[in-house]
Amino acid sequence: MTTVNVTPRGSLTEATALRQGVLCEHRDSTVLLSLRNQTGYRLRGVTPGILGVLERLSRHAVPTDELAAGLDAYQERQLTRVLERISPFLARSLMYRGAELMAVEATAPAEPYDVVDVPTDTPVRLSKFALLRRREGALVVETPLTAYRCVLRSAEAASVASALGETATALELASAELPAEAVAAVLGHLVGAGFADLGTRGDGPAVFAADDDEVLRQWDFHDLYFHSRSRLGRTDEPYGGRFPYIGSIEPLPPVKPAPPGEPIPLFRPQLTDVLAKDPSLLAVMEGRQSIRSYGERPIDAEQLGEFLYRAARVRGTYGPRPDQKMPYAGSTRPYPCGGAAYELELYLTIRRCDGIEPGIYHYDAQDHCLRLVNADPGLRQNLLDLGSLSTGGEAVPDVLITMTSRFQRLSWKYQSIAYAVTLKHVGVLYQTLYLVATAMGLAACGLGSGNSELAERAFGLDPLKESAIGEFLLGSAPQTRPLEESARHATDWRPGNDPQWQQEVRHLLP
Repeated sequence: MTTVNVTPRGSLTEATALRQGVLCEHRDSTVLLSLRNQTGYRLRGVTPGILGVLERLSRHAVPTDELAAGLDAYQERQLTRVLERISPFLARSLMYRGAELMAVEATAPAEPYDVVDVPTDTPVRLSKFALLRRREGALVVETPLTAYRCVLRSAEAASVASALGETATALELASAELPAEAVAAVLGHLVGAGFADLGTRGDGPAVFAADDDEVLRQWDFHDLYFHSRSRLGRTDEPYGGRFPYIGSIEPLPPVKPAPPGEPIPLFRPQLTDVLAKDPSLLAVMEGRQSIRSYGERPIDAEQLGEFLYRAARVRGTYGPRPDQKMPYAGSTRPYPCGGAAYELELYLTIRRCDGIEPGIYHYDAQDHCLRLVNADPGLRQNLLDLGSLSTGGEAVPDVLITMTSRFQRLSWKYQSIAYAVTLKHVGVLYQTLYLVATAMGLAACGLGSGNSELAERAFGLDPLKESAIGEFLLGSAPQTRPLEESARHATDWRPGNDPQWQQEVRHLLP
């Protein structure tokens, strides 16, 4: 015989509170509500009764049907207007026997969600996009699918949420501390706000609509969460160039200190020589290809030196300039970079280069030289093999260029977007490397994946400070450039906008 705990009438209560982190200050009849990086609310002409309500909301959740207790008709109307205005700063709470179980707060402007009526025998599970983490001293549930955050205020609510890693019903999750009807109320908020999925059960396992959603099926959790938290619209975390560590942590220098070892000076081209031989920007852009085969003769040291000089050298450094909102030193290089941070470093794993011995090198962009950081042939081969594998085994590169990021160079300035910014910089540098290689008649190919742990071992890096985030293959060009897609006469080729341009500039390239 199964015993079901019955929730006494009135023991479950919907409540309202100011969300965590909101400061409520007042002077006479003016109230100021503020929340970290968000625009606050200044309320004027607030009556003592309304002020009392706001002070209660700042201390604890208040049953929604008790908010207007003791107010006259005028103050009730004022309270309605005030609560509508400050709604982004309010949390929707659920109380059981006078104690707060959970609170749901908006992370961005959003329409109020509807609490779902969850029968006690209906299967529920956490969304595959739900995340449980610690935030401001509480366990919270977040999801990139909606603009809400659930703050789990009690051990009982936290137990319910964590148990939903497996499909369960309110009856199965009920306990002496939290009966089935109370669990169902918690589930109603989790489902309504998008943190959990409501299923149906027939003769077999529970069925969930999300499992058949073709769009959701093609998203990975970490990709969607990263996207939603590195763009405005669904996040309330501090965002953008805020300099959160100014005065407490020194910024990293604009140029990474050179590793130990003898410098290998690289060739420095002359501007007049480059201008005399380079094709036009249009020819380079139209003629750019990903080339995964190489010539019989390897790339040579002079070509490698010119390539790095044109694409990645340090032109100079400057700053700090606090009066220009730049309280750190910056540098200038041939490719663009947010905030002049230039956090990217280049490591070259060389298989064959006429004039430079095989090895793993760091490119010193300040002094335009290479320094050997690892001579282990096994690690060198592992890196080259991985570069080849990333092309499906098509390429055995002359040179593998690994791009690393000095993460704190960006996170000292940016919040929420630092990693997204460094990935943008990798894309910018990829295009720069492609264009310079094409202009020089070299074979180039950007890669879509790599092994950060292997790179960290090979380069001697602390992964929390600097790690690999991009890879690029470089080598001598094959005797005959690969045909453009438009020139292959494939039966499935469908021409678009002037594809012949790519063929017509072919003779202009080296």
